[in-house]
Amino acid sequence: MATIEVVERLRPPSAVMRALIGIFTLWQRDLLRYWRDRTRIAGGLAQPLLFLIIFGAGLSPWMGTLGGATVGPDYLQFLYPGIIGMSVLFSSIFSAVSVVWDREFGFLKELLVAPIPRWAIVVGKALGGSTTSMLQGLLLLLLAPLIGVRLQLGTILLLIPLLFLLAFSLSSIGLVIAARMRSTEGFGLVMNFLVTPLLFLSGALYPLNNLPTWLTVLTRIDPVTYGIDAIRRVVLSSAGVPQPVIDQLGVTLFGHPLHPLLDAVIVLILGIFLIVLAARQFARPD
Repeated sequence: MATIEVVERLRPPSAVMRALIGIFTLWQRDLLRYWRDRTRIAGGLAQPLLFLIIFGAGLSPWMGTLGGATVGPDYLQFLYPGIIGMSVLFSSIFSAVSVVWDREFGFLKELLVAPIPRWAIVVGKALGGSTTSMLQGLLLLLLAPLIGVRLQLGTILLLIPLLFLLAFSLSSIGLVIAARMRSTEGFGLVMNFLVTPLLFLSGALYPLNNLPTWLTVLTRIDPVTYGIDAIRRVVLSSAGVPQPVIDQLGVTLFGHPLHPLLDAVIVLILGIFLIVLAARQFARPD
């Protein structure tokens, strides 16, 4: 019996166990790098705060109350969920630059020859980028009292999975592109070209109603649109804005307002599709 126990302990882990260990290790590595880089945390907060101060202070007198003269949110309250989504967008997309760094310094080659499936590498990197981006977005919830939004514990618990799903989908986009990039300069150029339309078509900075038809179509194929819509609906509901006003300011499909759960399902489906696509990219020989 003792011999059998020794053999069982020395038996190499199964393929599934190796994949899970690889996923956890990569997730932990990205989380530790994020926690130790305080400059990155501060920089990730600086840009959303700048948008919130400049757009909020500059446009609030012109935008007034949205959705109604007395019952709608002011522009700063409307902008606040969009800024949270913007923080997740930038953090998630650019988290994939670590793949390019790892390729340049040779660490990615070591990962590719390690006894773990390549899809595990993709999932581990996506989970790492998603977690750090979600934390970056959650830090902005500390500003809610200054915006005039009272967030209850239930609201925060609901926002956590929404932020994570949005971050997961956007991290997957970054991984799809980073899989074929050879330099951080090239990755930065592509990402800057991609992030700008994703941000401005998402409804983060202005309502998406009464737009031209062609622009409406572009906003509906933007994945960030649905993530920010879900966040905004939850935040404005917590702020006491009436549901008809929230529906008026929110995203509609074929004339019907979306529920945050449906927004989350759309983002989840997109994230699964993108993570599969990223895994196929990594499966190709370098």
